[in-house]
Amino acid sequence: MRHPPHSGVLAAAGAVALVSGAVLPVVPAQGAAPACTVDYAVTSQWDGGFQGSVEITYNQAPVSGWQLAFDFADGQKVTQGWSAKWSQSGSTVTATNESWNGALATGSSITVGFVASSSASNTAPTAFRLNGATCSGAPEQTPPPTPPPPPDGKAPALHVSRAKLVGPDGRGRRLLGVNRSGGEFMCVQGRGIWDGPVDDEAVKAIAEWKANAVRIPLNEECWLGLSNVKPEYGGGNYISAVKDLVARVEAHGMTPVLDLHWTYGQYTGNSAGCSDVHATCQKPMPDKQYSPAFWASVASTFQDDPAPVFDLFNEPYPDRATSSATDAWKYWRDGGTCPGIPYPVAGMQDLVNAVRSAGAKNVVLAGGLAYSNDLSQWLTYKPTDPVGNLAAAWHVYNFNSCSNESCWSSTLAPVAARVRLVAGGTGENTCSHGFVDRVMKWFDDRDLSYLGWTWNTWDCSSGPSLISAYDGTPTAYGTGLRDHLRALNP
Repeated sequence: MRHPPHSGVLAAAGAVALVSGAVLPVVPAQGAAPACTVDYAVTSQWDGGFQGSVEITYNQAPVSGWQLAFDFADGQKVTQGWSAKWSQSGSTVTATNESWNGALATGSSITVGFVASSSASNTAPTAFRLNGATCSGAPEQTPPPTPPPPPDGKAPALHVSRAKLVGPDGRGRRLLGVNRSGGEFMCVQGRGIWDGPVDDEAVKAIAEWKANAVRIPLNEECWLGLSNVKPEYGGGNYISAVKDLVARVEAHGMTPVLDLHWTYGQYTGNSAGCSDVHATCQKPMPDKQYSPAFWASVASTFQDDPAPVFDLFNEPYPDRATSSATDAWKYWRDGGTCPGIPYPVAGMQDLVNAVRSAGAKNVVLAGGLAYSNDLSQWLTYKPTDPVGNLAAAWHVYNFNSCSNESCWSSTLAPVAARVRLVAGGTGENTCSHGFVDRVMKWFDDRDLSYLGWTWNTWDCSSGPSLISAYDGTPTAYGTGLRDHLRALNP
């Protein structure tokens, strides 16, 4: 409903000038202000890769396009990027504007990003060229932020074995817990990072319900630190906040489930949640421009921590954009130009590839169509996972189409027999728990996982909300989940 780096991502940025659709030199007059100034930073670094940013401030007359060039000294290689068309020839990296961000006004700034591999040395570029004119400023490589203390290891490393999630001892583990919403919307709305407290006492209150998992929805623009997000709520600050919360969740023995919730891409078609191009609502599919980079960065950040589970995309609904169910499932898996969705789509296979290319072997979840409520063709179209740690995600609320035992038995049971099935979002808008009780019983009978939406103090009829206070005081709806979890784990 309505997310210490250890390997591979860099955000780098650039701006350059172009006139009348052709890239032209920007040469300042003698004694004039330099064509541009640069601010280059490595925001995180790990063995084999790094993430950083380059912000270019343009100082000359307005232009309609730009191209940035710089050189690496230690064999660094750009592997993917965003907010520009990236290429590399030898040591020279070139970033050319996208169609939507080519115009530069005098005094304007732009930031773009990329992921790069590196060796032990990672010397920062010493010169940046804006359409051939050298930018001023001495870019300095900044050290990565100090990571939070490592988790104490109470949360187990998980992997998929046949149709089960198992820990290091080979024993099965069901994910039973809650969602902790806030990280997907507060930052992009300029109101903070979390909705309510996430300190140790607040996380302890979740654990006292006998939960063993917490799903944490994230925003890709905030994680990547894009320019529409206030710096105090994006980039390194956002990543550090997520890492801190993950560490606290793990320290209480609970599995963090990191979920890509709100994403970039303008969609105004059927069931649109907003008309904004930015990540301000749930979109029908992840975007090709930023979502793979988001997962490459998240995977790199948690590569050496096998406890977190990666939920690739909250609630896909390409079926609302196109009338063809076959097309919807095809683009769900493969991405591309999906009928009815105007932006390039990243498929589930693209996101699995991004995670695995970054070196992370964590369990990944992929939800189906109809806001993750339809798994009818999931087995037919499931993405390929080279490490075999793929599981299916499913969401159900009392107002969904597949909201009764007959549908669950016909569409979910075949999936659960082949792969691990996790109900990542469950709930009802009745301010009671009769429907959720039925969901839990069906999943208990089959030894499956479920997570209640949501651990926030909202109106339970519009949220729905499990709690009325962050000390764990339940709503009438939340009482059902709390008492059930405590009965399962007295």
